[in-house]
Amino acid sequence: MYEKKARQITFFEDATLFGGVRLNPENRWVRMSELIPWEVFEERYAALFSNPREGKPAKSARMAIGSLIIKKRYGFSDEDTVEEIRENPYLQYFLGFAEYTSARPFDPSVMTWFRERITPEMLSEVNDYVIGRKKMKAEKEPGSDDDNHDDADSEGGGPGNRGTLILDATCVPQNIHFPTDASLLNEGRELLEGMIDTAHKAGATEGNKPRTYRNLARRDWLRFARDRKPTRKKIRKAIRQQLGYVKRNLGYLEAILSKHPDALSAKELERMAVIQMLYAQQQEMYDSNTHRVDDRIVSLHQPWVRPIVRGKAAVPVEFGAKVALSLSEGYARIEEISWDAFNESKTLMASMERYKEQTGHYPERGLVDRIYRTRENLTWCRERGIRLNGPKLGRPPKDRQVYEEALALERQESGERSHIEGCIGVCKRRYGLDLVMMRQKHTSEADIHAAILTRNLFRRLRLCICLFWQRYFAGWKAQKQTRR
Repeated sequence: MYEKKARQITFFEDATLFGGVRLNPENRWVRMSELIPWEVFEERYAALFSNPREGKPAKSARMAIGSLIIKKRYGFSDEDTVEEIRENPYLQYFLGFAEYTSARPFDPSVMTWFRERITPEMLSEVNDYVIGRKKMKAEKEPGSDDDNHDDADSEGGGPGNRGTLILDATCVPQNIHFPTDASLLNEGRELLEGMIDTAHKAGATEGNKPRTYRNLARRDWLRFARDRKPTRKKIRKAIRQQLGYVKRNLGYLEAILSKHPDALSAKELERMAVIQMLYAQQQEMYDSNTHRVDDRIVSLHQPWVRPIVRGKAAVPVEFGAKVALSLSEGYARIEEISWDAFNESKTLMASMERYKEQTGHYPERGLVDRIYRTRENLTWCRERGIRLNGPKLGRPPKDRQVYEEALALERQESGERSHIEGCIGVCKRRYGLDLVMMRQKHTSEADIHAAILTRNLFRRLRLCICLFWQRYFAGWKAQKQTRR
C-alpha cells in the first residue's frame, strides 16, 4: 500500500520544540531539499506498488531517496543512518517529516527495501534534474531551447554548438575477496557438501549418504593454502585435486536431483548452476594451460562480477562494475554501467547524442582520453562541429609557431580534462565508490548512482551558497557607496 503524503508542515516556526531556539532555515539540508523535485518521483515511486490500497502504507519516495543520499554523504551503515536521522531535526525536514520526532523513523532493514525499489534509472533522472539536464514543465518557457532548437542544431551543424563535455571511464570495485582458481574451487566444494547434507537430511539419499571425502579435501586445501610461495607445479596440483572433488560432488547432486527434483531450494539450485559453470571454466583453463576464459566467474556469491583490466600500476586488475562518466559544467553523469569489460570509446557518440537531446545542442569541445580518439569518433565529431582535444592525425605542421600553439593548447586542455579525474577521486574517497558493499546487482548499481547524485547535490549547494554571498557583498558595497 502507498499513500501520497500531504504538504509538509514546517516546524521552524515552533520554538517550543527545541527549548525556545528556532531552527535555522538556511541550513544546508533545508536548502538542499529545495533542489530536488520530490513531487515528480512520487507518482513513479507509487506505481511500483501493485495494489496501493492494501497493506501497511509504505514510506514516501522522498524518505526513500533522501535516506540513500544521507547514507552516501556520511558513509554510515544502515543502523547509524537511522540513528542520525532520529537525532537530527534538519535531516528529518530533508526527508519530509511534518514534525520532529525522537523515535526511530523506520527500522534499519527498511533501507534494504529502499535500495530494492528505487531503480538506477530513477536516480539517474533525479540527477538530471539536479544538474539542470532536465527541467520542470513550469520552468520551460515558450520558445526556449528546450522547446524549439535551432535549425543548425537539429541538422547537426557546428555554429550552434556550446559547452564542453569531458568523458572518462573507471572501475568501481566490489566487496569480494581476491579470487584465485584454487580458492574458488574450494569454496564451491564446501557449498556442494552443504547441499548434499541438506538433501540427506530431507531423505533424498534414501539413507545412503554419498561419500564426499571432505576431510581429505580439507587437508589438501590447507596444505596448499599454508604455503606462502607455492610453485606453479603445486598450484596446478591443488587445482587438479579440487576439480576432482567438485566433479564428484556435482555428480552426486545430479543423481539425487534426477530422482528428487525438490531436494534443494531455488537458491541452492541457482548456486549449484553457478558452481557448474565455474567447474567448466576452470577445467577448460586447466586443460589448455591458460588463465583466460570468457565471462570468467570470480565470485560464487556475486557471479555477475567480472575482472576489469585497467592497466594501473598498483592494481592492474579490478573486480567490479565499469562505469562511463561525463562531466559538464562541473556536474557528473553516468553514461553507462556494465559488469563486463567494454571499450569506452564506443560510448562517445551516445554520450554526445544524449547531451544534445537534453540541452538542445552538441558540445563545442570534447575533452577525452587517447582511447576515445579513434578515426570513427574523430570523423563523427568533425561532421557535427565538435572538436576533440589532442593532436590532429598526420604529420605535425611545418610552421614552428603553429606547432607550438597546438602543443600549448593540448597541454591546457589536458589539464582541463583532469577535472573528471578529480571528480572520480572524490566519489571514491568521499562517497564510497572505492568499495561497493552491496551484495545484489541491482542494489550495487543503485548505490553507484546514489554516490554520483550526492556529489552533484553538494556541489550545487556550494555554488548556491557562493552565489548568495557574492550577491550579499555586492549589495553591501552598493549601500556603502550610497551612504558616502
